[in-house]
Amino acid sequence: MFFKNYNPYLHLQGKESSMTQSFFHKLGVGLALAVGLWLGSRYLLPIALPFLLAALLAMIAEPLVRVFHRRLKLSRGFASGIGIVITLLVASLVVLTVCAFVVRQLGQLVWVLPDLEGTALQGLQSLEGFLLDLAAGTPDAVSPILTRSVEGFFSDGTALVDQATAKALQLASGVVTRIPDSFFGFGTWILASFMISAKLPRIRQWISGHLPESWHKRYRPAFRRLRGNLSGWLSAQLKLTGVTFLVLCIGFLILRIQHAPLWAALICLVDALPILGTGSVLIPWSLVCFLQDDPVRAVGLLAIYAAGSVLRSILEPRLVGRQLGLDPLVTLFAIYAGYRLWGILGMLFSPLLAVTISQLAAVPKEGK
Repeated sequence: MFFKNYNPYLHLQGKESSMTQSFFHKLGVGLALAVGLWLGSRYLLPIALPFLLAALLAMIAEPLVRVFHRRLKLSRGFASGIGIVITLLVASLVVLTVCAFVVRQLGQLVWVLPDLEGTALQGLQSLEGFLLDLAAGTPDAVSPILTRSVEGFFSDGTALVDQATAKALQLASGVVTRIPDSFFGFGTWILASFMISAKLPRIRQWISGHLPESWHKRYRPAFRRLRGNLSGWLSAQLKLTGVTFLVLCIGFLILRIQHAPLWAALICLVDALPILGTGSVLIPWSLVCFLQDDPVRAVGLLAIYAAGSVLRSILEPRLVGRQLGLDPLVTLFAIYAGYRLWGILGMLFSPLLAVTISQLAAVPKEGK
């Protein structure tokens, strides 16, 4: 009787329906999470950022606070104050040590700054002459217009320097106007760190008590994996920066550029900033060398840029993907989509968003 009533077509159809429902469930969770993260980063993050940083500092200081509270029998509030202060002092000491090293290295460049300024002006004059020659070779109808445009833009070869100075002053004035807001945010961060650290066990207990038991079983392992993935992502970014530094340093040493490690470190710092990259330094530098009749160094700088870019494009999907537990193809898609949607910052954080969606979508549904 069982074989007579069994219909393999209906069995396969039910299996396909279950797989379709599972796919749409994961897709819905991913889309809802992506929209929520976008709205949160746009509207809530500026308000919550000091308190999120305070919670991060409190969790970093928690092992030290626990030692003072449990072993030395200090009150939780007093132990939190000591732990936060010691953590801030250690972090400040590390930052000041790094800054002192950078300043000491930059002091070596003081003697070559006049030469660098002269080289920049000479390069601008060479670039102006090159563009004027190109304008002179155009048809008579457009040649005078192009010539006036080039001359007006350079203004005796110093317009670019003046524009860069004006931009720097504008940026500095913008920073100065934001100092009061920064001090207020810094003060809020410090006070919130003490308060959150003093009440951290109760905050954890309150959050745990207000979450359903099913959430603990389903989502706690996923968030633990996310925490490990975050540390892996940071490790991958540091490795990529180290690879970029080695490529730049070796290339500069081959080209016999003075202070090669320092220049490599500075360009890596520029490379870490949003929007900018190694090409924002190496390509103009190569152009100046070309206009100064130094084709060997010009080609060498372009070769360094090409080697670093190719090596990074090869390593980034594999390295970041391996650290985050993502397939290299998925990582590449996430990096490209993040760049198209949110620019350079999107390139950096889109793999984290992808792994977050992947981990939460992989959480088993209740009852399974």
